[in-house]
Amino acid sequence: MIFRTAALLFLSAFLFATPRDPRGVYSAPAHGQPLCTLNLHVTGFRDNTGTAGGLVFASPAGWPENVAKTVVHGGVAIDDRQAQLSFHVPSGRYAAVVIHDENSNMKLDRNFFGIPKEGFGFSNNQRVAFSAPPFQSAEVPVACPETELQIRLIYK
Repeated sequence: MIFRTAALLFLSAFLFATPRDPRGVYSAPAHGQPLCTLNLHVTGFRDNTGTAGGLVFASPAGWPENVAKTVVHGGVAIDDRQAQLSFHVPSGRYAAVVIHDENSNMKLDRNFFGIPKEGFGFSNNQRVAFSAPPFQSAEVPVACPETELQIRLIYK
């Protein structure tokens, strides 16, 4: 339990490595394919402090902690206790994880037992017991021109 939670939390140290587009839109490499927009509407922030960061995965490889295995990732400011992250990705199936970095220290803070002190959430609003949900449970189809997802944050 603690290992999976710690691995999930480790990813937040790299959430903001993607160069920021002035509009807050992040693009995956297209490789000749048209790009679709994946909009993540994130709610449930307990306050407006910090940043909302998101990771998008195309396969279980690296899910949900290995930022090097993401298709695309990025972060945005929180406004009125909500945020919208937009990613351009080829059509396909993806799973997303969002983290509330309240103190903007580029990591999801946790307590002595490894339990997150900041919020997190997954596509399909998968609940969490002792570890992150499996990739297949969070996976959603993304089609052009746009796919909208609602993600509600969890605070433990």
